[in-house]
Amino acid sequence: MADLTIWAAQGVLMLLRLTLFGLSLGLTVISFQAYRKRPSERLQYAFVGFAFISMGVAVTSVITQLSTGQTSPLVGIFFQMAETFPFIIGFTMLYVSLYR
Repeated sequence: MADLTIWAAQGVLMLLRLTLFGLSLGLTVISFQAYRKRPSERLQYAFVGFAFISMGVAVTSVITQLSTGQTSPLVGIFFQMAETFPFIIGFTMLYVSLYR
């Protein structure tokens, strides 16, 4: 019974991650279409920001799967840093697009 519960929870988690990635990718596509329709520096920064956020979501999902095994604390910290960089860049670009 416990194995079935764990399997179901992992399936739900996978669906949630796919939904999150789909939503972030959808925002990236919409911002790219807006940029193509009316090219401006603000929309360009917004598109790049959403692209990095989408990349961060994908990297986080992949790294979570890779780091489930036995890894040293230093490797775990490196993985977490690698997850964070795309989000920092993405949100910085969104900030710039809204601030200008």
